[in-house]
Amino acid sequence: MSLTSWFLVSSGGTRHRLPREMIFVGRDDCELMLQSRSVDKQHAVLNYDASTDEHLVKDLGSLNGTFVNDVRIPEQTYITLKLEDKLRFGYDILVIKMHNVLVHAFLVKSVVTLSRNFSYYLGEGMLKYLFFTLLQKCPC
Repeated sequence: MSLTSWFLVSSGGTRHRLPREMIFVGRDDCELMLQSRSVDKQHAVLNYDASTDEHLVKDLGSLNGTFVNDVRIPEQTYITLKLEDKLRFGYDILVIKMHNVLVHAFLVKSVVTLSRNFSYYLGEGMLKYLFFTLLQKCPC
């Protein structure tokens, strides 16, 4: 079982979690909808391969194309996505990111332990501050 979750991250920082199933990307009636005139109604497919824990992308014959790292991918051909790949649907750019669930679980357990042992000395407000600061600075 995988301990990672994959995300598409827009240039503005909006994260779209990639489910472990096939989803359609497009402008209308899709699981991942992008509001851009350069994106077709059904532009591309993102699929998940459980045997390799990888996501793949396939262009559905869109007018403005689907690009991985600025290279237009062939229509109707699956391309495997890697961490930090830049994915573009028409003119909308998204970046593939990975989120490590195990690290977050460790942080939560650590802060809970810390709060039990040091809450008297640090106070509840300081513990909350430490917890959220750790989560924000987490590289995962």
